Amino acid sequence: MRTQVGIIGAGPAGLLLSRLLAQRGIDSVVLENRSRSYVEARIRAGILEQHTVDTLTEAGVGHRLRREGMEHRGIHLQYPGTRHTLDFPELCGRTVWVYGQTEVTKDLIKAQLDGGPPLLFEVSDVTPEDVDGDSPRIRFTDAEGNPQVLDCDVVAGTDGFHGVSRPVVTAGTAGQLWERTYPYAWLGILADAAPSTDELIYAWHPEGFALYSMRSPSVSRLYLQVDPTDSIDNWSDDRIWENLSRRLDLDGWSVNTGPVTEKSILPMRSFVSAPMRRGRLFLAGDAAHIVPPTGAKGLNLAVADVTLLAAALDRLLNERRSDLVDAYSDSALRRVWRCTHFSWWMTSMLHTSGDDFDAQLQLSQLRRVCGSEAAARELAENYTGLPIEG
Repeated sequence: MRTQVGIIGAGPAGLLLSRLLAQRGIDSVVLENRSRSYVEARIRAGILEQHTVDTLTEAGVGHRLRREGMEHRGIHLQYPGTRHTLDFPELCGRTVWVYGQTEVTKDLIKAQLDGGPPLLFEVSDVTPEDVDGDSPRIRFTDAEGNPQVLDCDVVAGTDGFHGVSRPVVTAGTAGQLWERTYPYAWLGILADAAPSTDELIYAWHPEGFALYSMRSPSVSRLYLQVDPTDSIDNWSDDRIWENLSRRLDLDGWSVNTGPVTEKSILPMRSFVSAPMRRGRLFLAGDAAHIVPPTGAKGLNLAVADVTLLAAALDRLLNERRSDLVDAYSDSALRRVWRCTHFSWWMTSMLHTSGDDFDAQLQLSQLRRVCGSEAAARELAENYTGLPIEG
């Protein structure tokens, strides 16, 4: 088999990269070790920055997003007795959209299988080779059990934190890893309940953080701060709703309840691996970095990565110029660290630790954001997505 770009991983990063390359006349093959049904069922993030919406639209996969997604013009910040609205268009001229990563993935897979570049599911034994030269290859076993070799000009590793790509990069470079594990987790639920709020609510409460989000006009997505060692078996539906109602309490307003269709506990951590390149192997998305979900940055960072990478590979493969691929890692990491800081800041401001001194600092910061246009604008600019540089 022969292609220009071999892409390992059929998450949003890999699928979008393949589509952006196709628009530039560059061939690719996408390899995925899971089944299509598994990939399409993974529950992930749901907040899309303005640049992500624009990129998906320009890539020709934004029709259902525009039709079924929900544009949001701000968020509510809450602490006991106060709920303050940040108006994003007024503060920074941008909005965000609520549209689940699961739906983004479905749209990209449909487009890929409808006349797009090859997409192979249920492959195994994926091994990138000779990435330091100009003719790398990927060895793998296809779904029928046949050994295959994919010769290519470039390999893109978009296979997530547990994938095979990052170890190849770190083994061949003088790289660095940074990691922070947070002392709390999120218990997240999907519920068949109409949202009782127009915008997302980020709530600080002495008992722990709570987030009110949504997936559609009839489905709510809600989160509670819990101990990372807790078990989902300890949380009955009644207990979850009681805690959500208490932490989100505000006079004259209440949480809509309904059947819980999915619930899980999500650990929280930050992780950055540098560089994001070794020779002709380039990393993008969770293969290179992970952020806590508080800042809604994970999927959006992956889209920013592949936007940069597609332009760099276009320059390399169509113009035979290496300036953008040489700058790719540094350009991507500047945005990664900005988003990592913002996610850490939001997480630190809203999650309680049981320390009264920390609690007073958090409340002081929340009052500052709610009372200062400059502080509110800083949050709005980062939340809706800074321009992609490079």
